[in-house]
Amino acid sequence: MVVLNLVRRVRSASRTRTDPESADAHSRVEHASGAAIRGLQAGFVATIIMTAFRLPILRSLPPSANFWSQYVSGGDPEDHPIVGLLLHFVYGVQAGAIFGALFALQDAERSIEPEQRGIVWGSIYGMVLSAFGSQVMLKEILDIRLEADELALFHAGHLVYGLSLGAWVGSRTEGVEDPDEEYEYDDGN
Repeated sequence: MVVLNLVRRVRSASRTRTDPESADAHSRVEHASGAAIRGLQAGFVATIIMTAFRLPILRSLPPSANFWSQYVSGGDPEDHPIVGLLLHFVYGVQAGAIFGALFALQDAERSIEPEQRGIVWGSIYGMVLSAFGSQVMLKEILDIRLEADELALFHAGHLVYGLSLGAWVGSRTEGVEDPDEEYEYDDGN
């Protein structure tokens, strides 16, 4: 609700201004806020995909259960599977919103399609999140040291997240004629 109200205010403010520079700045903010909403959606979908990739391979809860048990409730991380998954989704969704807004604001090379840029930037973003997660969250905050194979799968999960996130945001952003329309192939579908 808060985000939708913010988007409505930004839209109404951009319509009332007549100064071209001001309208351009507001349309850029409006574009970024709309992209952040798409990023929320993308973050949710990408977190589902990452979790579906991660759980059967690692056979453990996301480290957010460790965070909850260490800093909030105490006990074993296995005692908090639902809260751990909910926190995992909160992190993934908010990271998606940030990516969506950043993706809309970037003025990088526009000669490639938004879907392609989304995949490239999403992959990079996923790996940055993974590096932050492994170096800061796991090592420094939670004092968890992953073995080499676990660390590789941790990074792979974040790469899957980034690819999914970038593909979703890129396919629903600027340059796409109708983001709600399904892709049609040459043979009719």
